[in-house]
Amino acid sequence: MNIIPKIIQIPSVFKILSLLFISVNTGFSQTPVRVDIDITKGKKTISPLIYGKNNVLSNSIGNPVPSEDIQKIKDAGIRIVREGGGNNSTKYNWRNKLASHPDWYNNVYSSDWDYAAKSMLEKLPGVHGMWSFQLLGKAAANNKYNFADWTFNQSKWWDGVNQNLAGGGQVNLAGGSKASVEGNPNLYLMDWPADSTVGILNKWFGTQGLGYDKNRIRYWSMDNEPEIWSGTHDDVMKTQCTAEEFMQLYFKVAKAARAKYPEIKLVGPVPANEWQWYNWTGGSIINGKKYPWLEFFIKRIAEEEKASGIKLLDVLDIHFYPSTSDAAQSVQLHRVYFDRTFAFPEANGIKSINGGWDTSLNKEYILGRCYDWLTTYMGVNNGVGLSVTETAIASKDPNVQAVWYASTLGEFMKNGVEIFTPWSWEVGMWETIHLFSRYNQANYVEAVSQNETLISAYPSVNNSKDSISVVLVNRSLTSKNQVNLNFNGSTVADGNYTMLSLSNLTNTETFVSHTTNALVKTYVTAKSNQINVELDPLSVNTIIITGLSTFVKSDLKMNSFKANLYPNPTTDWCHLNFSLSEKEKLIIELYQVNGAFLKSFCNKVYEAGNQTIELDMNDLPSGVYLIKLASNSERETIKLIKK
Repeated sequence: MNIIPKIIQIPSVFKILSLLFISVNTGFSQTPVRVDIDITKGKKTISPLIYGKNNVLSNSIGNPVPSEDIQKIKDAGIRIVREGGGNNSTKYNWRNKLASHPDWYNNVYSSDWDYAAKSMLEKLPGVHGMWSFQLLGKAAANNKYNFADWTFNQSKWWDGVNQNLAGGGQVNLAGGSKASVEGNPNLYLMDWPADSTVGILNKWFGTQGLGYDKNRIRYWSMDNEPEIWSGTHDDVMKTQCTAEEFMQLYFKVAKAARAKYPEIKLVGPVPANEWQWYNWTGGSIINGKKYPWLEFFIKRIAEEEKASGIKLLDVLDIHFYPSTSDAAQSVQLHRVYFDRTFAFPEANGIKSINGGWDTSLNKEYILGRCYDWLTTYMGVNNGVGLSVTETAIASKDPNVQAVWYASTLGEFMKNGVEIFTPWSWEVGMWETIHLFSRYNQANYVEAVSQNETLISAYPSVNNSKDSISVVLVNRSLTSKNQVNLNFNGSTVADGNYTMLSLSNLTNTETFVSHTTNALVKTYVTAKSNQINVELDPLSVNTIIITGLSTFVKSDLKMNSFKANLYPNPTTDWCHLNFSLSEKEKLIIELYQVNGAFLKSFCNKVYEAGNQTIELDMNDLPSGVYLIKLASNSERETIKLIKK
């Protein structure tokens, strides 16, 4: 469980930055928001493991998951379950089937991962499971020295549950996290080196083991939130280990796991929250330079892989717990991961990224940064995926939950994220994952909205490109909005098509099964390769189109615009020169070097001849970008450097 605070340090500039957040509580949109979808662009295979959830299975033989809940998981389309248990996984003993609970006096309780895994394999066909290795070096040994919480207060929660009372401690009745007398961890813990933690692989998959299907349990988390062990596991780590000391623990376990199971997927480093994305207690200083924690982690992985010849990381994983409960802010939180223009009001750790404290830094794009760091230290084709295995938002409004969850899933489809397993599960999320997992197609394709803050489209096509599902999200809190969908690179036959919608959800759970849920079925009309549709406020909608036909121009010309930029590099504005052989519509767009769309500069008809337009680059961080020009018959891409 991740109940304790994540050591979030919020300076006073938070209030100022909050004013920068873009509100989506606009009036009724009189002008339709144009969305262009092109199935010939931006194709990415959607990882089914983004349709995931934490804490689905039971770890107790006497308390199986009810059959109706098993059916609900199947009907919703859950594809991966993360079952380590958060902080409880760090000192898990698979031999004794015991876990020490740092958020509950460090008491030791039974926890049978064998039973949980067996249940998944038998009852949830096709679902993948994810468990954890222990890197701290200590594991639960027995439950003889638990604090008598029932005798104390009938096991009720109070603010002293983090006191270290297992092992003979004395309770501090004033509350808080410090006991009057600390318990002795040597009484309830034992040493747990690398060979012990990876020994579970032999038990589950070895020739003399339980015979579990290792292909469905390939992903293993490299422990949990190590940057805050001196808080969560202060019974054995009074002073936080250094980043390099943690890396040595990581290397030992990763190498031992890879030796036993070469096809394993190692997932790390699992930082706790925004502050810990950038900061390790005490800092990470190498050769006189201070590195953000995640950059340092990637750098050290790359160095050790080169030295050892052993792959030590398969998926780069983070946690994220924003604090806002404001609806307008919550529905924009999906932008924290990849949007390089988004000013995040709670940006905090990012201010230390350059080694000092720069209050002007508020653009996170944390998974985008990780992608850049992976490319820098490991090369372009490094084979490392991206993941978020814990997150939650504070708002309990089911419609806000649905829109936030749908937006995050959509961004992860667009950017090729490999795993997504939210920690908390609120009303609105079952409905959303069912809509996505059961009705999306296999491959994401490009969509460009004229107002991405308000309206987003997340289209997906099947492998034969004859069916497309278009998810449309309206983030306005109160207003209906008109959307004009345009299809490029394919022909949508005139006619009526199904739209499934989630809106006006109640506080009571409505998802029961694939056939009993809150989805509202209506129809939209396609004409001349367009669909005009009105979306309810705070709604998630999927339009399902079959019988799609694809066309590709055989006479497409490349690099014929004779385009150039000046100044290049630029600090703010630049001029784009190009030439058209005839009057035609031209689309000019900005992309990251990894192919991720950022924004559109124009989508209009130009006269034949030489043209010059100005491009505003003020809102972009320093880096390398691609400017793409496209007409019906021509394509060109040029590189732009922002200082």
